[in-house]
Amino acid sequence: MLLIRNNSYWMIYRFHRLLSSCQSKNGENLFSSSMALNSTMKKLFDSKQYKEALNLFDQNFEISTDSTIDMAIKACTISKDYKRGIRIQQRLSFKSRNNSYIQAALLCFYLKSKDIDNAMHLFSSITKKSNYMYTVMFKGLITNNVAEKVLDLFDEMKIEPDQFNLSTLFNACAVLNNNRAKKTGKKLLDEMPENYRNNNITSTSAINMLMKFGDVESAERIFRSIKAKDIITYGAMVKGYVGNEMFEKALDLFEEIDIELDDVTYTIVFNCCAKLCNDRAMEIGKELLAKMPKNYGNHNVISTSAIDMLMKFGDVESAERIFRSIKAKDIITYGAMVKGYVGNETFEKALDLFEKVDIELDDVTYTIVFNCCAKLCNDRAMKIGKKLLAKMPENYRNNNITSTSAIDMLMKFGDVESAERVFRSIKGKGADIYGALMNGYNLNGESWKCFKIFEEMKEKNIIPNEIAWNILIGACSKSGMLHHCQYIVNQIPLNIQNKIRIQNALIDMWGKCGSIEKAKNVFNIVVDRDTITYNGMINAFALNGMGTQAVELYREMPNYLRDHVSQICVLNACSHAGLLHEARTIFNEISLKTEPIITTMVDCLSRLFMFDEAQQLIEDYEKTNTPSIVMYTCLLSGARNNRNSNLSEKIYKRMKTLFPNAKESLAAGVVLLSNIYSSLGKHEEAKTFRSNQIEELGVKVKVGLSWTEIKGHIVQLKAHDHSHPQSTEIYAKIDRLKSKAIENGFIFDSSWMTRSLNENETIESALCGHSELLVIALNLIQEPTPKFIQVVKNLRVCGHCHEFTKVIAKIEQCDIVVRDANRIHHFYPNAKTLDYGTAQQLSLSKIEKLDRSREQKSFEPLLETINNFCWLNSIIINDKPKQHRNRTISVTFKDLIVNSIIGQRDDNQNEEFYRTTIYYQLIDNILIELKDRFSLKKLQFLCGISTLSPDSDSFLHFESIKTFASHLNLNLDFLFNKLTVAKPMLKYKFLGNIIDLYQELLPFQEAFPVLVALIQSTITIPVSSTTCERTFPK
Repeated sequence: MLLIRNNSYWMIYRFHRLLSSCQSKNGENLFSSSMALNSTMKKLFDSKQYKEALNLFDQNFEISTDSTIDMAIKACTISKDYKRGIRIQQRLSFKSRNNSYIQAALLCFYLKSKDIDNAMHLFSSITKKSNYMYTVMFKGLITNNVAEKVLDLFDEMKIEPDQFNLSTLFNACAVLNNNRAKKTGKKLLDEMPENYRNNNITSTSAINMLMKFGDVESAERIFRSIKAKDIITYGAMVKGYVGNEMFEKALDLFEEIDIELDDVTYTIVFNCCAKLCNDRAMEIGKELLAKMPKNYGNHNVISTSAIDMLMKFGDVESAERIFRSIKAKDIITYGAMVKGYVGNETFEKALDLFEKVDIELDDVTYTIVFNCCAKLCNDRAMKIGKKLLAKMPENYRNNNITSTSAIDMLMKFGDVESAERVFRSIKGKGADIYGALMNGYNLNGESWKCFKIFEEMKEKNIIPNEIAWNILIGACSKSGMLHHCQYIVNQIPLNIQNKIRIQNALIDMWGKCGSIEKAKNVFNIVVDRDTITYNGMINAFALNGMGTQAVELYREMPNYLRDHVSQICVLNACSHAGLLHEARTIFNEISLKTEPIITTMVDCLSRLFMFDEAQQLIEDYEKTNTPSIVMYTCLLSGARNNRNSNLSEKIYKRMKTLFPNAKESLAAGVVLLSNIYSSLGKHEEAKTFRSNQIEELGVKVKVGLSWTEIKGHIVQLKAHDHSHPQSTEIYAKIDRLKSKAIENGFIFDSSWMTRSLNENETIESALCGHSELLVIALNLIQEPTPKFIQVVKNLRVCGHCHEFTKVIAKIEQCDIVVRDANRIHHFYPNAKTLDYGTAQQLSLSKIEKLDRSREQKSFEPLLETINNFCWLNSIIINDKPKQHRNRTISVTFKDLIVNSIIGQRDDNQNEEFYRTTIYYQLIDNILIELKDRFSLKKLQFLCGISTLSPDSDSFLHFESIKTFASHLNLNLDFLFNKLTVAKPMLKYKFLGNIIDLYQELLPFQEAFPVLVALIQSTITIPVSSTTCERTFPK
């Protein structure tokens, strides 16, 4: 009987029977000795029956030994029974509390339970700390993500660290990877005893640490010094090379391995091949996979790595074969497959597989599926994504990575409100979560909300990371407001500002906000300029109408850095600046002409009304490619600017035929064509066409909106908006500006009317109700009156608003910058520019007429005319004349005028005095200014150009055109003969402008080559579409 009672399995059986029959007292008496209890406890522990072991321990605590207590604490640790573990600790005797094994077990229990405070308190109370205890503490603290405390404990360590301490310390330093860790880790390595250097565990930890530091050379030295390298050491080196993105070196070392691989090495090499993803990697990866022992085939970690590698290779079929072969698939395996489908853009397959998953999801799978739904972004994806989010366990909602993916997905769906709800529900928000929300605002056109979120981050002391700063800069780019830009930039740390990614974003931001000088300043300090740096600066020039500078920078850009984006940016710059010759040259240099590049060239030609050439480009493209609606939209936009209704109708019909389902683009075409009808005075036809077509398409036309910054707040208005509290003052200011403009000779162009007038409405009131003019007026009624105004509009600025804004800038002596959907327009009060129409007025005879007018006795009306003329055309008159008619003036010219006008001079106040001392000098000053700016040669060119305009009184007059023609080295005799023939031929043609003339003569180009060449030279003189002007330098 004694033999039976000492059999531990019999005792376990009897113990269960007695417990089940509630005879606990007999259960207690079953163990007459602590030895029997210990033996039974060990059997239960070894068979992983931790709950039963702990129940037995509780019933027999009085006879338990330290060994049994140690076992019980370990059972609490493994079963995560924190409360029972605390009860055991509280019942310990003084002797047991000082048992080193129990102390170590308690340390492990606290750390595994994430009770760091109790672990630290217990450890500090232990008088005789062992190396093993230090190892337990070091490992536990690393696991709990407080590796910094490991170094604190090491600094207080009074005993010599053993190999296990060193190994764990190296791991802590690798995890921290900061200056303190690097200093400590390298000191430990230098002082490490010689007998530990050939210990593979310690050396492998040291290699891992050095690789994390990026000190590959030192890691290689240690690796070479190891005499008997095992597969773990090789694995650490290969992993280190992969971590330092030295994939080729990783494969070189792998090919040197002459011992049997383990599961970890297979995994590392598969990961390396997936990262490198070149021909060599594909060959090695697939060969390794083919040779892999069959027993590893159902090893999920290895199989998952193999699936990831094959998916990265684009070999979806092979990845699917491995997936199907795995018997016990876990969620990680499913996750790898779904991620692989997403990476190969087979999103529907990813969702198909996800819907087959019948095991509990982990945080990674939630993240992958959210990303998939965000990429696919169709009805099915939205349904699955939102349903998955609703079912997601609460503990995952505070996982920053999973929640970031959920917010990104909802923002891609356009569901900003739900994304904000998810954001608000997260307790411990990190910089990534804030970044995801701000990025979503940018995607959904609500960039101004980013600045509020940034202020919230500051309040909560959350420091933005590089990604968050990049997103904030993107928000500044979209808002277009210089004040916001400067405010954000002032807060970016210097070390972040020096990152190339941030510098590139800043160039883009300053360019899009109209501050080209600041964009250039950032560009100039970039040390290692990459493709994005150059592209950003070229695009900044393009947006701001600086085509010549864009072309120059493109030419300076190293050839190896140029990509298709560089080519699109520079062609776009040429398009907006009218640089046809440069655009053609660059376009012809491009070997691979992609759809976007051809589209940009079509846009360039269309803007210059070279429709035949643009259409030929489209026809050539369509011989081998599917038609592009963007090309046709560019063509239609050019026809609208030319007010060519016939061509516009043909283009729109072609668009409807080719792209019946492109409703948004067709709606834009409807607006363009209806605007052409309106510009020709066909308002009813425009209205009918527009309403019918929009109704047929079933889309909403985009409402024109403009916004500006007033006293730190963004204000947004639409056309004829009366919602603002200061609406009365806004429209009163508009009326005053209209009156002042009319007084100074400004004419409101009715061709920019896009509808018929309403009752009690005038052309002036209709045109001046556009949103950009309203926000400019809103700025001008503020106190004090601003000297700089910035406006952003979501559509293109019309020609009327462009011209009227020039006049407003002059009246208010205020710099105005307007960014529309295409580019940025700069308006300065004293800009020395001259448009084509005004250039015709400044003919040589005009100046001569002014020169002769000094003989008139009455000069005051003429003086007023001259002043208005100079004011409208930005001709700035200096305070002092550059030369005088041999007269001595006792006071400065400015004082003389001011004093005389206000009647403060008590003598010589008669007509003769004004005529001789003021008028002559004023006329002299104007003439000198005009002659200095517009030389005889320039004016002769202008006269020649104007002669080619059909509405000119000197249309095709040889004497007027010959100077211009001779400058182009054309045969004048031949030209004279051709003009003689062309005049009667064109006499009864209804030609509106020089483009009409060009189109009329183009079919007869062989008959009139010199005349066609003249016209082509005229229309390709650089014209900035940002200012709609030709610029003549002073």
